[in-house]
Amino acid sequence: MTARRFTTLLLPVLAALPGCAAQVARTGAAPIDVGILAINDFHGNLQPPHLAITAPDGTTPVPAGGAAYLASAIASLRRAHPNSITVSAGDMTGASPLPSSIFLDEPTITTMNAMGVDLNAVGNHEFDRGTTELLRLQNGGCARNATPLPCRLEKFGGARFQYLAGNTIMENGASLLPATAIRTFGQGSRRVTIGFIGLTTRTTNTLVSPTAIRGIHFADEADTANRLVPALREAGADTIVLLVHEGGYPQPETDPNGCAGLSGPIVDIAKRLDPAIQVVVSGHTHKAYICPNIASRPLLLTSAGKFGSIVTDMTLRFDPRSKRLIDSSARNVIVQGEAFEVDGRAVGLSDAVPRFAADPVVGKIVDRYVTASGPLAERVVGHMTRAPAPKDGPPRGYETELGNLVADAQLAVMSVPENGGAQVAFMNPGGIRTDLKIGDGGAVTFADAYAVQPFGNVLMVREFTGAQLRAVLEQQFDMGGKTLVLSVAGMTYAFDRSRPAGQRIIDVVVQGCPLIDAERYRVSVSNFLAVGGDGFTSFVVGRDIPGQGITDVDALSDYLGRSIVTPPRVNRIADRTPPGWTGPSTR
Repeated sequence: MTARRFTTLLLPVLAALPGCAAQVARTGAAPIDVGILAINDFHGNLQPPHLAITAPDGTTPVPAGGAAYLASAIASLRRAHPNSITVSAGDMTGASPLPSSIFLDEPTITTMNAMGVDLNAVGNHEFDRGTTELLRLQNGGCARNATPLPCRLEKFGGARFQYLAGNTIMENGASLLPATAIRTFGQGSRRVTIGFIGLTTRTTNTLVSPTAIRGIHFADEADTANRLVPALREAGADTIVLLVHEGGYPQPETDPNGCAGLSGPIVDIAKRLDPAIQVVVSGHTHKAYICPNIASRPLLLTSAGKFGSIVTDMTLRFDPRSKRLIDSSARNVIVQGEAFEVDGRAVGLSDAVPRFAADPVVGKIVDRYVTASGPLAERVVGHMTRAPAPKDGPPRGYETELGNLVADAQLAVMSVPENGGAQVAFMNPGGIRTDLKIGDGGAVTFADAYAVQPFGNVLMVREFTGAQLRAVLEQQFDMGGKTLVLSVAGMTYAFDRSRPAGQRIIDVVVQGCPLIDAERYRVSVSNFLAVGGDGFTSFVVGRDIPGQGITDVDALSDYLGRSIVTPPRVNRIADRTPPGWTGPSTR
């Protein structure tokens, strides 16, 4: 696999001294190497996620991931580094498959302990169940802070690694979690010190239910990192590594070691970082890249994709006398796991990349939790004539078969009087985690449904005026310069982006009748949307209707069990923007 390498140039704070390389050669002192092994966005994928990563030859698909194989890969790479540390750039837990999620992600923490992870910069999904539950994952214990019950298989001792998130600012000005860590490597005169800063994306407040992060402010990533540099330098850090749950988008995305066309928030963050920060381990976007010279300076930026399918293997090389960082290299190593089949196509093991045997210790942990979740996971909840089209398929960002299916399920369950008598249902695209897979004969298991909606959101009914519903639809086009289209059931409408704000939504029909602004309508939403989740503040104004709550995944399972379901047509939202309109894009 191709390694990306750069040699650190003269920098204002941590630059190598002139002639340093020649000095090393004259004295014969070998450089001091430190290895950093990095992952991000594991999301509780204990079992192989049936994910194919393209090998370095550019064509061969490689089956990747699975906690036991990840543990083996990390152990193998670690053996090549006399000095090393293993880190994560967030979303280790949250939005997880059923075997981890129904046990409150305790099995994921247990497997990460077994792998020897040292540090984890918290991601937005680690706040999904609230700050108190996040702190329980760090500290251990069996206090109940969320649904379902904790400690169902064994007493939970918490993470043996340190969570970091220095930009999670509480009302008293302190950070909810530690901001930094210091680690030393080597002995005596050959000892070097690395400072680590951990941050989450400042957009967490728009990605998590406001009730889960009440009283927390997420500060700017670069500003926070720069503020923390002096204390780390004073503590003796020879270089500083930033672990940040924010990332970018390379174009194309086929080379896990590439960096071509990188865009996204991480580019702006990198440009604004203090030169003392010489390595950035990123995440959040689920993309893999190695960027040796980001922000027009020798700043190494990495990301290992998602789901434990890749490990970033870095080597930091220090001058033995000055302890300055003089060279850095990184490569993304595919974690080859188990062969699988998708859509009738086999993805087999390949000799194009190394193979890793499953780690028996981690494998035993995974098997214990998978077995315990088996009866629930394998239960067939319904059947479909075919799988819905991919949730991110064309036209991306607009109406989808899967979104309509989920909205239909929620309306069907919440329309009965005892549940609130909903007439309309809204579903946010961010609440649909993955595509819905079906098995033999169109069977859908509870695990399949759970993978689509793993957040445990509870459905409720709220009453809105017609004018308030129109405001909800208008807000879709004002989401920080982009469009975020909700899936709908019980309603159709059209939009025209060329019209002024407030007048873009037209021809709204509810239950076959035109929308009347003064009329009142009962709407099914999740508790996440009801409190303004995903930035939809327009939902907050609704009036709660008493009724029996039901989780979103239970609603989907119930609906699929009523009959053999055909994916709904994509015909509820019409784009009537004039052809050739050249106004500002809201896509």
